[in-house]
Amino acid sequence: MPKTNFEIKNIRKDFPILSRKIRGKQLIYFDSAATSQKPKQVIEAMEDYYKNHNANIHRSIHTLGEEATEAYEKAHEKVADFINAGSYQNIVFTKNTTESLNLLAYSLTADLKKGDEIVISQMEHHSNLVPWQQLAKQRGLKLEFIKIDEEGKLDEESINESITKKTKIVSIMHVSNVLGTINDIKKIGNIAHENNALMVVDGAQSIPHMPVDVKKIDADFYAFSGHKMLGPTGIGVLYGKRELLENMQPFLYGGEMIREVKFEDTKFNDLPWKFEAGTMNIAEAVGLDAAIDYLKKIGMENIQKKDKELTNYTFEKLKEIKDVKIYGPKERGAVVSFNVDEIHAHDVSQILDSEGIAIRAGHHCCMPLMGVLKAHAAARASFYFYNTKDEIDKFANALGKVKKVFRV
Repeated sequence: MPKTNFEIKNIRKDFPILSRKIRGKQLIYFDSAATSQKPKQVIEAMEDYYKNHNANIHRSIHTLGEEATEAYEKAHEKVADFINAGSYQNIVFTKNTTESLNLLAYSLTADLKKGDEIVISQMEHHSNLVPWQQLAKQRGLKLEFIKIDEEGKLDEESINESITKKTKIVSIMHVSNVLGTINDIKKIGNIAHENNALMVVDGAQSIPHMPVDVKKIDADFYAFSGHKMLGPTGIGVLYGKRELLENMQPFLYGGEMIREVKFEDTKFNDLPWKFEAGTMNIAEAVGLDAAIDYLKKIGMENIQKKDKELTNYTFEKLKEIKDVKIYGPKERGAVVSFNVDEIHAHDVSQILDSEGIAIRAGHHCCMPLMGVLKAHAAARASFYFYNTKDEIDKFANALGKVKKVFRV
């Protein structure tokens, strides 16, 4: 574990937006599951790129082009090292987790036969549900859902019943963006592999908050977004085992992803460029590189510990408030979704915003899950290592104001 003094005051100074006031109140940002705030180190790295190195990559032998190419390729190497991917060739840059999962859905289902099965779960984000759903409809495939139990965990019996010899792909989120449930990806992956199925992991909510070793969990594919891990919007990552990526058809065609083009046919480029068509998100890759440096300096073990401390504290605070229903298990990732009596989550969010507190409200891109929970919507507070217990105290007190406004 890196030896780092977890001085929260010094850390917060790195995030310019945290000094902002909302309606005269100090901003309390509890929406990091949607997007994290960015440290000045990331902002400055991207500014430096645009000021001093901006050029297109892989296409010019002039100095700026070579510098931009070096920075872009270095970012692939940084990500590969961060998740123990083994090689930069296993790392494909996309726009976000959604694009990574769409790439997989289109490419992996191309060779499946009618009646083949894909398994996902009831807790999936739309990004890990709709692509598989729509491709299954188009290609005559069957989509199976692992059920959740009353606690908000994947039901063990349902896992074993859903994944069979007919299963070709299993795609599961590592951490639920609503319930906070941390799924045993390695165990589910073992069951998938025993049935000769591929294991796809949506890591959008796990990568920012815990150490992830893709070799240790033996994921065939792992997708995540830069903007949830201190990086900029507009860049995502798809990790894939090399032999699988080499056998897959590209999702997007055009410039850069080619080796040779003739009027009759095209030969595709080497990995990972085979899947990176057109001018890519170069500045965003530079920002992601800087974000990983920042996370490594803090230490992912330290971040995981701090997130757990904040989440457990919030869990206990909300349990003290009458008529607050919390969704999901106590042992969870850094999100707490809840409802206050019969008050709509949007009203809760709006009143909290008047106190300078930013939370999320709605279905959280998990409408089918909301149906299972019998909730039209939910309020969600999500945390990161730059948050404090003092902010949570103010949040709990503000919920008291919500109840007073609606007299519940």
